[in-house]
Parts: sequence; structure tokens; C-alpha cells
Amino acid sequence: MSNPKIQPVNEGDSAPKFSLKSHRGEKIQLSDLRGKYVVLYFYPKDDTPGCTIEAKGFRDFSSEFEKKNVVVLGVSPDSLDSHCSFADKYNLRFHLLADEGHKIAEKYGAWGEKNMYGKITYGIIRSTFLIGPDGKIIKIWRKVKPEGHAQEVLESIP
Repeated sequence: MSNPKIQPVNEGDSAPKFSLKSHRGEKIQLSDLRGKYVVLYFYPKDDTPGCTIEAKGFRDFSSEFEKKNVVVLGVSPDSLDSHCSFADKYNLRFHLLADEGHKIAEKYGAWGEKNMYGKITYGIIRSTFLIGPDGKIIKIWRKVKPEGHAQEVLESIP
């Protein structure tokens, strides 16, 4: 369930800290990425149509992100095993982080109520956060459409 006391973050806010395991076996902490831009994107589920389109978009622009000193991190509530399979299947070169209890998604306001065909459920609200080298949120995309999203994010980075 969503916690009503949690307020979503806004542009200009300090990005909520996190420390999550990556499908590559590394612990990724936001504090270790100071000095770089970070694209933190939340997606509902590995290997589903929309999530695959979005991940492949970030993969296809990975060298352009690297040239701009950007770290791309995909986050979902899926397990590390699921992330490993997804990353291997689509040759994803960025880290996929396991937020199995969706605590980080909640901190960012990327977890909440969804209406699917008239049925209310709770889950990931597809969202992307561009975090600046100073740790502040530069731009937020909420209720993202996967098609063309990676290019839109790339074009917004100075």
C-alpha cells in the first residue's frame, strides 16, 4: 500500500538517498555518484512490453549518456535474478536495481495507486528523475510513455 504521509519529490529538491543492490552484484549508493548526472528511472516489471521498449531505449543511447557523464539506473520491485535475466536477454549495459520492498520508489513518489481497467491496484508509476552532479533533482518525468523517452531524457541533459 502507498503511504499517504510520503510526499513526492519535486524539481530542485535534494534527491532522496538510496543504497540498492544491482543485478551485477554491486551495491549502488546515490552518494557515491556525486559529480555525475544520474538518470534514475522506475519501471513496473522486467521483460514486459513497455518496460522492454524503455530499457532498450536507454541501452541504445548508452554511449551518448556516457559522453555526458551520466549514470543510468533502472529500478523496479523485481528480484535480482529477474533483473539478471532481463539485462542478459536485451544486452542492457546499465545497472538494474532491486527495490523489492518499493521503499525507494515510495521516497520518490513512483509508487502509488493505479487504475487498471477499473480495478484499483498499487504499483510502480513509470517515472524518471534526472539528478544533477550536486545531488539535486533537475527534472522529473511522471507517467512516462516508454516510446522515445530515453532520447527525451538525453536531450534534457546540459
